Amino acid sequence: MSFLDRLLGKPIATRAEEDHKVGVWAAVPMLGLDALGSAAYGPEAALTLLLPLGAVGLGYIGPISAIIIALLGILYVSYRQTMEAYPGGGGSYTVAKDNLGTRAGLLAAAALLVDYILTAAVGISAGVGALVSAVPSLLPQTLPICIGVLLLITVVNLRGIRESGVVFALPTYVFIVSLLAVLGIGVYRTLTHGGHPIAVDAPPMMPAASAGASLWLLAKAFASGCTAMTGVEAVSNGISVFSKPGVKRAQSTLTVIVVVLGVLLAGIAYLCAAYRIGATAPDGPGYQSVLSQLTAAVIGRGVAYYITIGSVLAVLALSANTGFADFPRLCRLLAEDEFLPHTFANRGRRLVYTWGICILAVLTGAILIVFGGVTDRLIPLFAIGAFLAFTLSQAGMVQHWRHRPSKANSLRMAVNGLGAAATAIAITVILVAKFAEGAWVTFLLILGLYRTFSLVKKHYAYVERETECRCPIVLGDLKKPIVLVPVGRWSTISEKALRFALSLSDDVMALHISFDPDKLPALQRTWQVNVDEPCRVHGIVPPSLVIVSSPYRRLFSPLLSCIHDVQIQHADRTIAIVLPELVEHRWYQYLLHNQRATWLKAALLLSGDRNVVVVNVPWYLGK
Repeated sequence: MSFLDRLLGKPIATRAEEDHKVGVWAAVPMLGLDALGSAAYGPEAALTLLLPLGAVGLGYIGPISAIIIALLGILYVSYRQTMEAYPGGGGSYTVAKDNLGTRAGLLAAAALLVDYILTAAVGISAGVGALVSAVPSLLPQTLPICIGVLLLITVVNLRGIRESGVVFALPTYVFIVSLLAVLGIGVYRTLTHGGHPIAVDAPPMMPAASAGASLWLLAKAFASGCTAMTGVEAVSNGISVFSKPGVKRAQSTLTVIVVVLGVLLAGIAYLCAAYRIGATAPDGPGYQSVLSQLTAAVIGRGVAYYITIGSVLAVLALSANTGFADFPRLCRLLAEDEFLPHTFANRGRRLVYTWGICILAVLTGAILIVFGGVTDRLIPLFAIGAFLAFTLSQAGMVQHWRHRPSKANSLRMAVNGLGAAATAIAITVILVAKFAEGAWVTFLLILGLYRTFSLVKKHYAYVERETECRCPIVLGDLKKPIVLVPVGRWSTISEKALRFALSLSDDVMALHISFDPDKLPALQRTWQVNVDEPCRVHGIVPPSLVIVSSPYRRLFSPLLSCIHDVQIQHADRTIAIVLPELVEHRWYQYLLHNQRATWLKAALLLSGDRNVVVVNVPWYLGK
């Protein structure tokens, strides 16, 4: 078994695709980790913005969370309807493009791609943040750990759809069960102590208030808390990964994700206020995540604490998988519509879109390096893309139902209209509140991607026009090409290239670039014996040996100049360049040779002359 087979698994045949689709319980870890994991950093992001209010700020986390949960419910109902209307996959790009036009679709696609990149980066950094919170000595290693987790997720996704669902199932369900248990115990103790529970491990004291509550501060806290809703659209984008019946399984998966997320958000907000738990400075020496403080306050820092925090770490870090699940599929749709390179539509050995996965890994790694793997530095960039896509998708569904009038569809249109209005208000608040903190970067990235789509489409349209041929093949003026063969010395490699050249044409020229005039007589004698005389014996016109002097020991410049002269002299003929090339048996042997044939081929192709044909004649080095 090869190393690649061990790392990524054996190739999967296309006919086996149906066997590798998933059901609800495998889809929750695969498509729901982003939404579920956001319960850890969404409330913490809001609490961080409320730090200037001191303990008073805890009184606002409940109302803010209630509004977020209400928005989550609206999105849930809306996306269930979207799945029914688009059983093949109702992502924001498809819905907006079909109902609002191509430009709206591309804007939604750009927003989602940026969101998926940030989803992967924020998820990994938040997971590692949870680890650092539990083991503070690891703080200096934050970035290397982030990169290691990214590599793990990339490899798992390259192994295929089912692999990612199976690998991530255990940490996902341990996270759900353990955190729900902590919240359940905490709520029970709060109710039995009259709303003032006694913490097993007391959280840090809240700092004194340094500012008063303002609408602007609360709007910023709401904007940061909205990161808890990212990932909700992932299920509707990924209907194609479900086994039949796909729509019903997708709707059930979304139900599980939204219900669990809503319970987690409500429980965390309630217990933070009850136990007086606030955020701590994310890059400070005494940093503890909100969930770490909450778990320790409810059950102490025993074995159960480490199981819970370990599962939080795993789910947060692996929540990047939602981006890895949907980013390549969206790239595939864009590639099929020729808004991205066609290679994004090609599936790899394990029936996954390999290029999309690899590009996402590179971009996520770059963001983690730039921001040092600190979650709080990434939060201002987050959620804008998701909410812009939410709004365009819901507006598109309003148009969808409007063109299909009926009593039932009128109700559906009202639901989607409410979703569009709610998410439009939310994106406005998020954009205004976060613009100066870095949201402008996300905005520019979305516009940059939108422009890239247009340029790629324009290029493919140009290629289509340039290569379109409406007439039959022209055969009246066929002429054999003039064949040019670069020759360094007489060898088996040169001999094979000349044999092939002579089979193409009677007009063959061997080009030799001379660095040392003293060596020319020996080459000319060898040429006379090994080339000229055998050709005459067999009645073949011998190839002419053209010597080009290069006193400054340059190879490419005189060679290209000679080829250019031949092109000018024979503008009506095709010029075929036959390149002899040594092909090594072992990869490391390439380091021992100069690869001149490869560089020369690149230079010839970049010259852009349509009358020039480049042909490689390989000589395979024996084992």
